[in-house]
Amino acid sequence: MTDAPRTADASVELRPKLVGQRIRRTEDPRLLTGSGRYVDDIALPGMLHVAVRRSDQPHARILSIDVGDAFAIPGVVAIFDARDIAGDIRPAIPTSRMDGYYATPIRPLAQDKVRYTGEPVVAVVAESRYAAEDALDQIAIAYEPLPFAIRQVDAVEPGAPLLHEEAGSNVIIARQFQRGDVDAAIAAAPVTVRRRFRMTRKTPVPMENRSYLADWDKRKRALTLHTSSNIPGIVRDVLADCLDLPGNRLRVVAPDVGGSFGGKGSLNHEEMLVCVLAKKLERPVKFTADRMEDLTAMSQAFDELIDAELAVDAEGRLIGLRADVIGDIGAYSVYPWTGALEPVQVVSFLPGPYRMQHYRGRVRGVLTPKPPTGPYRGVGRPSSTFAMERLIDMAARKLGLDPAEMRRRNLVTAEEFPYRTGSGIIWDKSAFQECLEGACADYPALVKARDAARAEGRWVGIGLASYAELTGIGSRIAVAPGMPINTGTETAAIRIDATGAVTAAFGISSHGQGLETTLAQIVADELGCRFEDVEILHGDSALVPMGTGTYASRSAVLGGGAATKSARVVKTKVLKAAAHLMDVPMEELEAGNGLIRARSSNATMTFKEVARAVYSQMGRIPYDQREDLVAEETYDPYLGTACASTHLAMVEVDRDTFGVTVTHFVVAEDCGRIINPLIVEGQVHGAVAQGIGAALLEEVVHDETGQLLTASLADYLVPVATNMPDIGIVHIEADLPNNLGGFRGMGEGGTIGAPAAIANAISDALSPLGIEIDTLPATPERLFRLVEAAQAGMAQDKPAG
Repeated sequence: MTDAPRTADASVELRPKLVGQRIRRTEDPRLLTGSGRYVDDIALPGMLHVAVRRSDQPHARILSIDVGDAFAIPGVVAIFDARDIAGDIRPAIPTSRMDGYYATPIRPLAQDKVRYTGEPVVAVVAESRYAAEDALDQIAIAYEPLPFAIRQVDAVEPGAPLLHEEAGSNVIIARQFQRGDVDAAIAAAPVTVRRRFRMTRKTPVPMENRSYLADWDKRKRALTLHTSSNIPGIVRDVLADCLDLPGNRLRVVAPDVGGSFGGKGSLNHEEMLVCVLAKKLERPVKFTADRMEDLTAMSQAFDELIDAELAVDAEGRLIGLRADVIGDIGAYSVYPWTGALEPVQVVSFLPGPYRMQHYRGRVRGVLTPKPPTGPYRGVGRPSSTFAMERLIDMAARKLGLDPAEMRRRNLVTAEEFPYRTGSGIIWDKSAFQECLEGACADYPALVKARDAARAEGRWVGIGLASYAELTGIGSRIAVAPGMPINTGTETAAIRIDATGAVTAAFGISSHGQGLETTLAQIVADELGCRFEDVEILHGDSALVPMGTGTYASRSAVLGGGAATKSARVVKTKVLKAAAHLMDVPMEELEAGNGLIRARSSNATMTFKEVARAVYSQMGRIPYDQREDLVAEETYDPYLGTACASTHLAMVEVDRDTFGVTVTHFVVAEDCGRIINPLIVEGQVHGAVAQGIGAALLEEVVHDETGQLLTASLADYLVPVATNMPDIGIVHIEADLPNNLGGFRGMGEGGTIGAPAAIANAISDALSPLGIEIDTLPATPERLFRLVEAAQAGMAQDKPAG
């Protein structure tokens, strides 16, 4: 029996476009009902657990390690330090071609000396985590304390104690970007403003702690690593080198991942550790961090000191900007991103979305005895936007110009795209001006409300922040730093099986973005199949030859582009087969919602019927015309595309407690063609919440002795639902970018714009006192000190009698 074409009702809609629809996330039923599968849910036969003894010294030489009575603890199997595994694994080296850069080696356990409090030193392997933890208490480590400089301003000085003697300096990266003669421009400018800005250290605090499980198959001589990572392909490639294994004998799988925010986007010591121990012991080995371990030793972010000066003319138009930045990168460069990741992006993005002729940005990345800084949602741009937007408001206040008007006069306009900034970044095109206008729809009414509140004696203020970022970066930009990986391409492998089901595999890895839904929307639209027939596979290094994961707002642009390319190839094969089966020219066929229809006769076939004919009903399609319904395509956008947004915040500072309440928040963003507005809005809400935390609450604090003072969530404060205002979102879909699909990345924007907008709003609220916010978070204690000093100064300046 064969499947013959049928005649369908001409009114049947074949192409109900899914891209742009508010489709509920297909991941959520399993995640919300507890059916998700995270690394710590996986239990393998014979599995061992590892606990890590960490350094309690910021910088010290390891003199001796005495395991004491650790082996007397029931269940303890083995104890390792760096000497025990030195011949089994090579260090990972985060290389770069940048001049003067030093790549610090990354090892599973500290070798010879420790360089930050929390660095792994000894690993105890036991039948249970409880036994391993108990054994840690029996181990004594003798240290010789070494001198150190805990602050980057001290570590950068000549003669400062060196963390890595072989580097010859604590400054392991230095860059400069320059256009025009900024010194002359500033000297001649009628108005200048200058400040030192600082965003203190943050840590990502994902809901799921880091967790790793390695399983060595001694029959195949192969290793499988289950990891809570958003870069499984990168982890596979580097561990293959470190362990001297071919890639087809090392598989890295990221199952469900409970958030990353960047902290799971680098190679971790413990990932290396479980792999070498599983291979050595020939048993599965699992490590799961507790919350204190993640707060102590997970990669962190920011801690940038930005000395910046902005020059404007009498009408408020920007003339020039110069900045010197010292970035505290911690004790190591992270793999693969290097120590340049955060500080270099600060000076790269500092000019923002503004028109400006003269610019110079200098940056130094400095080693200090703290956990390494690595990826964090927004990477560099929260700090650069904070500094630039504060300078914009300070200049506007000095000129007596409305802050919105100040931005309106300086934002790059549509006629000026593509626009090259002073640091060399090219904004292809985006809705810079339109985002400002979208966010300011209620601005006049808010100004009236603010002024009325001030008349009552309340500290109420409004703040704006405009920014632009590069998203979906292609190979042209990705290869420029000379890192050991290519982050500018993405591959999708799509196949239709004999039942008509569609499987699409990617090298990206979702950790909360809803990619299983959005990528299925793209595939279904491009292929013409039903949405419910599409399965998205991701987070597995074995799926495609090379995939680097999800970071830097790339998955919609690169993953969507790869999905589009592959789906179009498969669709051509489907239509070619259907044309033969239906005896009509291929050009007459259209596909949608799982049907292929001939426009001339209205005859139809289903995808399932075509697949059955291709795979199972031999002879229906001539041998020399038959093609498997599969394709694997790689997409490279070459450059990247700009994404723009303006945030508006209204805040009130309590005159008694100095606590800040965000009373109104609006985001106007241009993320190109919107795949799923529901998911976009969720991303914006979550990112703004994280940005509010950075602005008001979150701060990693190390004391002068190098000890962490914020090792619990009672000390490291994160935002909760009751801190959050209602967030208004204005979607701007202006000219689409020149990439496949017209998509822009937008997952990081809330963390970039919110801190600057809130800082400007607090400064506006306290402007009667002459206060300018230059350090975030703006905690009640900091605000109290600022107000106290301002009021004391005002009292001192007040004439007597």
